[in-house]
Amino acid sequence: MSPRMQFRGPARQRGAIGLMAAGTLALALGFTLLVIDSGRLYLEQRKLQRVADTAALEAVTRDGNCKSGQSATTYATQSATRNGFTVNADNTLVVNCGTLQTGAGNLRAFAADATKTATVQVTVSRPVTTSVAAGIGALLSGGPVSLTTRLSATAVAAEPKQTLAQLSIRSTLLGVDSARSNLLNPLFSTLLGGNVNLTVGGWDGLVKTDINLLKFMDQLAIELGVTAGNYTALLNTQGSVTKFIKAAATVAGQSGATVEVKTALANLQLSASAASPIKLGDLLQLQTGAQAQGLDATVQLFQLIQGFVQLANKNSAVNAVLPVNLLGLAGVTTRIKVIQPPQFSAVGDPALAKVAPLGVNRIYVSTAQIRVLVAVDLSLIDSVLQLVNSLLTPVVGAVNTLLWPGCILGNCTQTDLKILPNGLSLDVGIEAGTGSSYVTDYSCATPTSKSLTATTNIAAVQVKVGQINDAIWLSSSLAPSLSPLPLVDIGSKTCHLFSCGARTAFGGGGSEIMIDSPIAGKTEPNYTFVNPHEINVSPIPTHPVAVSGVVGSLKGTLGGVTLIKHTPTIGSLLGSLLSSLLSVLSDVVSLLITAISGLLAPLVDPIVDNLLMNLGVDINKVDVGFNLTCGEKGKAYLVI
Repeated sequence: MSPRMQFRGPARQRGAIGLMAAGTLALALGFTLLVIDSGRLYLEQRKLQRVADTAALEAVTRDGNCKSGQSATTYATQSATRNGFTVNADNTLVVNCGTLQTGAGNLRAFAADATKTATVQVTVSRPVTTSVAAGIGALLSGGPVSLTTRLSATAVAAEPKQTLAQLSIRSTLLGVDSARSNLLNPLFSTLLGGNVNLTVGGWDGLVKTDINLLKFMDQLAIELGVTAGNYTALLNTQGSVTKFIKAAATVAGQSGATVEVKTALANLQLSASAASPIKLGDLLQLQTGAQAQGLDATVQLFQLIQGFVQLANKNSAVNAVLPVNLLGLAGVTTRIKVIQPPQFSAVGDPALAKVAPLGVNRIYVSTAQIRVLVAVDLSLIDSVLQLVNSLLTPVVGAVNTLLWPGCILGNCTQTDLKILPNGLSLDVGIEAGTGSSYVTDYSCATPTSKSLTATTNIAAVQVKVGQINDAIWLSSSLAPSLSPLPLVDIGSKTCHLFSCGARTAFGGGGSEIMIDSPIAGKTEPNYTFVNPHEINVSPIPTHPVAVSGVVGSLKGTLGGVTLIKHTPTIGSLLGSLLSSLLSVLSDVVSLLITAISGLLAPLVDPIVDNLLMNLGVDINKVDVGFNLTCGEKGKAYLVI
């Protein structure tokens, strides 16, 4: 028998099947153990993921944030505890707030930002017993064997975006040169009650710097001691102008502001130390219940500071008297008062605003309402006044000479001459503003087919010339008071030999000057802005609403002075002499009107171009910014 053949017999293969059976059983047991062990880890991971999902959803639903107080962490921890996950040294829970970003491949990714609350990320981890496979792998590799393995689960939740509309009034000031800087320093000094001395670069930097409104409000909450995220309370909390500017300076510094801008803001903080307290709600409107995402917008730093200064002036009991040379005009004293500060931004649900566009849920913005009071010194036309006096005095004297003999026999009438009897000052009052805009409708057909509709008004400019009660004119709570300024008053009184009765003004004729005239504004009803930017994007280009001829009408109004003429009431006994008096009176009044018009005409350009424009008021135009974010329906949901 061949040596090979001796191993082929049945007797020699009796144990092969047993070995195969044992090997198969061992392999089956190994796979069974792997399945059971993997299932255990899978179930632990699923349980951990449910904890993370529920915690993230609760933190978002309860409007948690990651600012001071860390309410998002508190809410997430409470949720995890209720679901059997106790946070300790082994079981960890980490919460981050931020935003959701979509990459080029349409993949969503979480971007952490503690100042944002659009999304909340929760990461939980805990140790579990190491799997058999992992242990065997560690033994075979020669490395240390750990008895535990740490599992981790992450969830990112977001609240459905609310449909939000934002209107803004944008400043038309694009830059500052040396001439404008020379006007801004004394103007802001007067409004604040402190010494403002900014460089040209400082002013220009403020105009060209934008800051994030949401970050500013969060920083302001720290300055004013308001709970983070409670924007309703923040809007209604009063604080010093210095703290408001300090908060803006902090945010500007974090955003990379230039040295000149930082220096300018530091100077403004010092200058505002004596200014009246203000509150942000007078400048910014946030509709009740609106999400904080509506505040995640940019605002021009100069416009923000300008609003603080104007609001402080409104709240102050002291009138701002401008330096005599500020407008480049001799013989005038100029005072200004902010009657209504600007409301440069408003955010809210357009569906609520649409129901009652000017109701409690309105989305309404406006420019400042400014009153300017100019006292013109009429002694500048002294030569004309002397000429008028020399022409009228002989005529009035002749009338009295003619009438005096009658006093010997009984009663007679005597006249006297008064030129500008109430003083040598003529008041000019100009009320500019308010330009306003408010939401009336919207459409959110699709994210790429949306629109926002608003009505915009440019208010009439009020012009008053005569005698103005300055205390009332410069008060924000009282209606303006105006009375005529007498130019020539030929009074009369009844006399007899030894005495005369009371004087009757204008008994012998005369004239007064007074202008009370509105210059028409404009209304653009229901303009629809198609596909406006999202809330957190600058609303450029803005929509301008302009009215023509305002400056020309203002010049014409001041140049075309109207008279209140008084005819004599002393009777017809004077005959031809009375006719002569009226003729001379007409001539001298024409001289006065020409001279006074020459004083008033140069006022218009400095007030409109230099004063009002530096205060953010353009009487010719309103620039409105439109933003609209179309929202989503439903409750909070998991996004990653």
